[in-house]
Order: sequence, then structure tokens, then C-alpha cells
Amino acid sequence: MQTFERAVAVLNCFTLEEPKLGVREISRKVGLSASTTGRIMSGLKDMGVLSQNADRTYSLGAAVMAWAGVYTATLDVRKTAMPAVDQLHRDTQETISLYILQGDERVCVERRESPHTVRLVTRIGRRLPLYAGSAGKVFLAFLPETRSKEILDNSELKPFTSSTIIDRSLLDAELEVVRRQGYAVSTGEWQKEASGIAAPIFGPSREVIAALSISGPSQRFTDSTIREYAPVVTGAAQDVSWNMGYRA
Repeated sequence: MQTFERAVAVLNCFTLEEPKLGVREISRKVGLSASTTGRIMSGLKDMGVLSQNADRTYSLGAAVMAWAGVYTATLDVRKTAMPAVDQLHRDTQETISLYILQGDERVCVERRESPHTVRLVTRIGRRLPLYAGSAGKVFLAFLPETRSKEILDNSELKPFTSSTIIDRSLLDAELEVVRRQGYAVSTGEWQKEASGIAAPIFGPSREVIAALSISGPSQRFTDSTIREYAPVVTGAAQDVSWNMGYRA
């Protein structure tokens, strides 16, 4: 805990006014010896949290920029997507969820629960794998191919239900269908008797930044219902993408 607190104290020294600092400057600010401060900063550099400049000063590293990007995107996409989330909830009376990507998993950052007695409950903050479920498949389908392959290579494809796709060739074929039609459908892949349909939300750099899904009990998600929901969820996701600055 002491090491963690010292590392955070070091990072807090970097500001907009002082984005580049040397070991001795930071040691004075945090009240530690130069040798101790140097060891902490060297460790942070090895983890990509700090980067060392040509003049031997340090700046915040790529890892911090990535964290900041996730935080900013989460705030922006949640705010921008809320009208679409609320409209989908009113129109379908099913559970509407908004997911973002964190590492190799998806995280629910917003949801509206169905008013039906029998419904699918999605907890905000829950982390779920990408290979099971409609929202996860949306990310895998629309991420850059190298990134999608990296995630799958690092994932243990274990079944959550008998419907979970754990055969890599079958999953690749499924993702190709998702790319072609612009949305993903799942039936009982990560939760038995639960179905969902999801579409991608893109950012200004044309990267997939979120997934918008409609989900509920499989008994209500018939083939005709899914055909009805497909243009609804894709249209809503496209509107959010446009408002996020995406231009196809």
C-alpha cells in the first residue's frame, strides 16, 4: 500500500503546467529521496505509465493516455447515447444496455430494465467476455482484425451454456455474418433462455467504441421480433455514432 501511495503521489505531480518533470523535482515535491523516487519512476516507465524524454525528464506514458481515453469515451458515449437508450426502452419495453470495451472484455455502463415481470437484468459495471452474447460479438466483428484476433487468441473459449460458440471456425463465420448485416444476435449464449440483438456505435476515428443492445427472455425474442428490432437498434446506434462525430 505504501508503494502504491508513493506511485500515485508521483503521478499527481504531473500537471498541464508541468507535463515534464525530472527525478529530483518530483523527489522534492513528494518528500522522498531521489533514489527512492528514481526507482518508483523507473518501475512506472517499465509499465508504460511514464515515458522518459530525450532530456531525461519524464512525462505521462501511453498507458495513462489509454486510461484517459476510456474514461472520456465512457462519459461522452453515455451522455450522447441516453436519448437513444430511453427511446429504445419506450419502443420495445425490453432491457436496453450500453457496453464499452475495457481490455479484452465488455462492460455495461448504462441500462434501462424492462418493465415486464419476466426480464433480463444487466448490472452496471458487470464485465463480460466478448465471444458470448450479441454485444460482445459486435466488438469482435468491428474491431480491427488484428485486435479481434489478439483478443480471441488470449481468450479461453469456455461454454457458459450449451449455446455458447466455442469453436473458433464457427465463431469466425458468425462474426463475418455480423459484419455483413451490421448487427449481432444471440440466443442463450452467455445466459440460458436469454436473447439479445446489438449494433455497433462508432467514434470519429471510425473505431467501434460501444455496443447498444436490446435483450430479454428468449420466449419473447422470436424470429419476427428480431427482424422487427434489427433496423430499430441499428438505426439508434447509427444516430449515436453520428452524434459522436462518426462519418461513414
